[in-house]
Amino acid sequence: VQLVESGGGEVQAGGSLRLSCAASGLTLDQYCMGWFRQRPGKGREAVEEIDTSGTSRYAESVKGRFTISKDNAKRILYLQMNNLQPEDSSMYYCAADVYSCPVAVRQPHVLWGRGTQVTVS
Repeated sequence: VQLVESGGGEVQAGGSLRLSCAASGLTLDQYCMGWFRQRPGKGREAVEEIDTSGTSRYAESVKGRFTISKDNAKRILYLQMNNLQPEDSSMYYCAADVYSCPVAVRQPHVLWGRGTQVTVS
């Protein structure tokens, strides 16, 4: 079972990026999936999550700018990020929780990817 993020990079303020999280060994429609971010010295912050019915929850800081989606057939979770700002600079992680939604970030059963860096200047 593995989650692999991609799509990060450097972008100027106001720009866009689309992150992808490829899942292997699991089916997305059975998991609560989420995107999180963590800056150096800070705790991990939930950005946006999507449950098994397709209902999403987002942080107020990304409202109207970020959109989570998933392709169950391709087993890919996406995060479309528009109008990026310097405060969005962070390492972004995807997570999968088979038992609960929102993702229970401190529980050992939660699956995490290794992250992809987003830098906005």
